[in-house]
Amino acid sequence: MTHPGRNPRLDGFFVKAKQWQEEFEKLRAIILDCQLTEELKWMHPCYTLQGKNIVLIHGFKEYCAVLFFKGALLQDAHGILVQQTENVQAERQIRFTNVQEIIAMETILKEYILAAIEAEKAGLKVDYKKTTEYPIPDEFQQKLDGFPALKAAFEALTPGRQRAYILYFSQPKQAKTRDARVDKCIPQILEGKGLDD
Repeated sequence: MTHPGRNPRLDGFFVKAKQWQEEFEKLRAIILDCQLTEELKWMHPCYTLQGKNIVLIHGFKEYCAVLFFKGALLQDAHGILVQQTENVQAERQIRFTNVQEIIAMETILKEYILAAIEAEKAGLKVDYKKTTEYPIPDEFQQKLDGFPALKAAFEALTPGRQRAYILYFSQPKQAKTRDARVDKCIPQILEGKGLDD
């Protein structure tokens, strides 16, 4: 029997998966049992409730995962939620390396999905760190202070674009590398473009 939330347009994604095919199918069945609607977003199966993103299935070289869009709000009683990188604020993953792990954790996985659904129904919001709370590297601050047009262009960017630049400029350990990154991105900032535009 086909699940009512199953979207036949996504069948191709699951059939064509070179890696994690069996794991993806099992995750799909578990998530659909939780009464979510299946959609294709960001080229991955995304499961929604009344148009709001709840979870997404995705795979990497070493593992496949269920990504919880507001995972930071969930109680992690089993200690299984993973924050992908230190800069990810809301999303959390539960990772798997084989279908047996998924089968063994089915009940727990459903608990977490249902908790994510309840968080969405309750209208809970993640308290995001504001862009102004990220320290601007000295090399970039000096350019902003000495180049009013650059400062104006940077301030006109969306907070997300500003944050992306700040994080990108902050990554290198050496000042000369940070400075080179800033210099390379100045034309893009002046054009009003984000780091990945």
